[in-house]
Amino acid sequence: MTNLNELILSGNQLSGQIPSSIGNCIVLQKLLLDKNSFEGSIPESLGNIKGLNILNLTANKLSGRIPDAIGSIRDLQQLYLANNSFLGSLPAVLKNLSSLSKLDVSFNNLQGEVPDGGVFRNITAIAIAGNTNLCGGAPQLHLAPCSTSTSSKNKRKRTKSLVISLATTGAILLSLLVIFLVWILCKKLKQSQKTVVQYSVAEEHYERIPYHALLRGTNGFSEVNLLGRGSYGAVYKCILDNEERALAVKVFNTGQSRYSKSFEVECEAMRRIRHRSLIKIITCCSSFNNHGQEFKALLFEFMPNGNLDGWLHPKSQEPTTSNTLSLSQRLDIAIDIVDAVEYLHSYCQPLIIHCDLKPSNILLAEDMSARVGDFGISRILQENTSKVMQNSYSTIGIRGSIGYVAPEYGEGSAVSTQGDIYSLGIMLLELFTGRSPIDDMFGNSLDLHNFVEDALPDRTLEIADPTIWLHIETKDNVTSSRIQECLVSVLRLGISCSKTQPRERTSIRDVAVEMHAIRDAYLLFAG
Repeated sequence: MTNLNELILSGNQLSGQIPSSIGNCIVLQKLLLDKNSFEGSIPESLGNIKGLNILNLTANKLSGRIPDAIGSIRDLQQLYLANNSFLGSLPAVLKNLSSLSKLDVSFNNLQGEVPDGGVFRNITAIAIAGNTNLCGGAPQLHLAPCSTSTSSKNKRKRTKSLVISLATTGAILLSLLVIFLVWILCKKLKQSQKTVVQYSVAEEHYERIPYHALLRGTNGFSEVNLLGRGSYGAVYKCILDNEERALAVKVFNTGQSRYSKSFEVECEAMRRIRHRSLIKIITCCSSFNNHGQEFKALLFEFMPNGNLDGWLHPKSQEPTTSNTLSLSQRLDIAIDIVDAVEYLHSYCQPLIIHCDLKPSNILLAEDMSARVGDFGISRILQENTSKVMQNSYSTIGIRGSIGYVAPEYGEGSAVSTQGDIYSLGIMLLELFTGRSPIDDMFGNSLDLHNFVEDALPDRTLEIADPTIWLHIETKDNVTSSRIQECLVSVLRLGISCSKTQPRERTSIRDVAVEMHAIRDAYLLFAG
């Protein structure tokens, strides 16, 4: 029962040992086994259940030491171990559990010094009565002082700690001085660099979210909160209880096995990556809905400006500066996408092939910076990666979307980084021409790649997205010449990436270097 959230077996006549396989219930939040006759020790495997909130083993016949593994259950809020036969000392790791607000270890055979941090500082939060050999701790606990040898040892520790503290303080002051000087230097350089926006939501810790929380946060998955649909399922805007900021919930269509595998693959990929230009996963939900059907969803940071496809191909809107992209914005978006792909192919460990790069999978933040998303059919390049992850889509056919998928995939070739480069090249051509590769004008021998290649360089301004000019205040000969020069460079880069033969495509590192150079040259002209 790996998707079980609560297991309540209190007040029965269960006996024997608590099975170690309980650690397989990794989404368990509440485990109540009190008032039974369980024997033996607490299984170490409980440490695998990171999201466990409440653990109650009171009034059993358990013995042995309280395992340090409990200290790795980072979300533990209440721990009840009273009326058993536990031996040894209280694990010091329990004081590191920042969420622990209730600890009851009464009437056991515990001994030694009570730790002095975390939950042990709050005497109303702990119950230790009936352990006559415990000592020390907070004065309000009224325990006997620990032995002289222990006190002397503690005194030596305090003396040593004082020396270390003084040395550490000096080092910290020196570090602060260095940091201050570096900060001043960075402030001077900041004017010539693009600010990297930090999203606090990406750094915060979120517990695994239950189904009913998502149901409330999306108002019953209403159409009002629907952000988009795809073959995988749908994406909704969600505001969780006690939260002000919005999140995006990607709900998978679990009616078909391919989409259940897509959930697994995306979870596997997203937990491995961390880059400012990749969409940040917050948490997940793997449960059952109100009808008893399997429910799987991922929560991401919310991108208020939608996806790139909506900006390149707006529906029924008069083009204005507020709903179209300037040349500078397009260059910045291209940089973000290229940097993300370079990270996936060159720096991520293990390397990841996205397999579905296209404008609808490029999301735009409030400041119009881009995030690459949707890793549902990605491929993780690692020899020891499970076969489920390596081959989850091996029977589906062509990996990718029509118009963006590399031609060699249609011939049965294995996925490769060069396939992503092809998709990236087509996307660059679309970004600066405003023409989709599946536009009605393309067919037979004409495609977006050939259309652009035939037009360069003489008809560059003719094939460029005309909405770019809405953002140009002065359209003189010098301005037009510089814009044409920039467009020629970036479109040629797109052509070099989208060549039919994989070996002829530009490497991602060269693409990144060239793309940054193109953007910097244009910014130098634009001021």
